[in-house]
Amino acid sequence: MRSDNHDEFMQQMLAEGISRHHYADTTRDHAAVRPLRVDPNKSIRRQLAEGAPEGLTLAPLEWLHPADPISWKRDGVQEGVFRNLRLGRYSADACLNLQHCTLAQARDEVAGFVRQSAELNIRCVLIQQGRARRSDEHANQLKTYLNQWLPELEQVMAFHSAPSHHGGTGAVYLMLRKSEQARQENREKHQKRR
Repeated sequence: MRSDNHDEFMQQMLAEGISRHHYADTTRDHAAVRPLRVDPNKSIRRQLAEGAPEGLTLAPLEWLHPADPISWKRDGVQEGVFRNLRLGRYSADACLNLQHCTLAQARDEVAGFVRQSAELNIRCVLIQQGRARRSDEHANQLKTYLNQWLPELEQVMAFHSAPSHHGGTGAVYLMLRKSEQARQENREKHQKRR
């Protein structure tokens, strides 16, 4: 009797345009499920991350102290610009969270993120690696590797740990190199002022 009511109910629902939702069979062996195939030509992030630049090592490093900020700038970066970066006075137009990445994933993500941001003429970005209490915690390992990797990326002009209200030693502000197009626009703007 119950199956007749169920069948009538289903027929009435179908007549009203409501279809039955088929849930995935959770008892299936997940190893038998074929992985999703991604076309690498369609994935910009994957293209940018492939072939991480040389110099981005995964070799063992001596861990930094978790409370120590990281900081670096290329020759030619003005002190005032670097001070504003250090104080968090520039707004970050893009953000990358590495807290759930392995070191190898983080390396590829950082390389791709920096390249993509530079191509989009984004000048200031924020990378979040998380805070640590001990030197051997994953977040501190990420911070130590970021300190090693970022100077190797030609698009990075300067970086500094964020102020406490933006993540403190658990995040890093990056100042990226201006694109050639942005430099040309800046030159034209200054010539018009004269």
